[in-house]
Amino acid sequence: MEFLLAYPPVLLALFAGLFTWFVTALGASLVFFFKEINIKVLNAMLGFAAGVMIAASFWSLLAPAIEMAEGGQMPAYVMVSLGFLSGGFFLWIVDKILPHVHPGTNHREGIKTSWQRSVLLVLAITFHNIPEGLAVGVAFGGLASGSSAMTLAGAVSLAVGIGLQNFPEGAAVSIPLRRENMSRRKAFLMGQFSGMVEPIAAVIGAAAVVLVAPMLPFALAFAAGAMIYVVAEELIPEARLGHEGDIATIGVMFGFTLMMILDVALG
Repeated sequence: MEFLLAYPPVLLALFAGLFTWFVTALGASLVFFFKEINIKVLNAMLGFAAGVMIAASFWSLLAPAIEMAEGGQMPAYVMVSLGFLSGGFFLWIVDKILPHVHPGTNHREGIKTSWQRSVLLVLAITFHNIPEGLAVGVAFGGLASGSSAMTLAGAVSLAVGIGLQNFPEGAAVSIPLRRENMSRRKAFLMGQFSGMVEPIAAVIGAAAVVLVAPMLPFALAFAAGAMIYVVAEELIPEARLGHEGDIATIGVMFGFTLMMILDVALG
């Protein structure tokens, strides 16, 4: 895997973002085999995605951010706390502006619009994917810093973990759209489209930290805060639809454990 270090970090971030987008498309492809998905299965998958994001936020983002911020001009906890809260605040603003509707509900959020529900559903999952792409990009961009806290294996494990949790997100778009009598092909295209933002966000995140290396601890914490906001605001509430909270909780536990193993074993 060390041969990858010969490539620029921004290019590696692009490849990683394309990989996570591809896994989103795989999840969306379930629409060719199913028109319905059991609510327990969907809740378990969304819970799994939430668990992966929680674990990635700490193991892959906050922990290295704290390590890198130590010895800086301000206490490490101040730098990391500011980044974490800024990430959450940024996503809160996006949440208030971006029109979207959550899977399994008709509750619309963001600015008022006459857009179709299918478009709003895609935007909801796209909203999930912005911080995920940023996290992957910052992790790969951090390789340029030369810090021992940032490793290629750690960045790859983060991309793999994000990719795994993108699978249910792709299905969470395409299958509900198929249930609303959209054609399988169009439902698939809409589902995979929700992941298109990830390679874009990954390149932006990587380029930012490569160009401004001192901001890396802040950027890592920013990505973690954005991901935790999505988990608390979007994934966990969606995973508990239909009063199947226990299934979602089990999914969270397994997702967290898998991401922790990936990061500790590989990173």
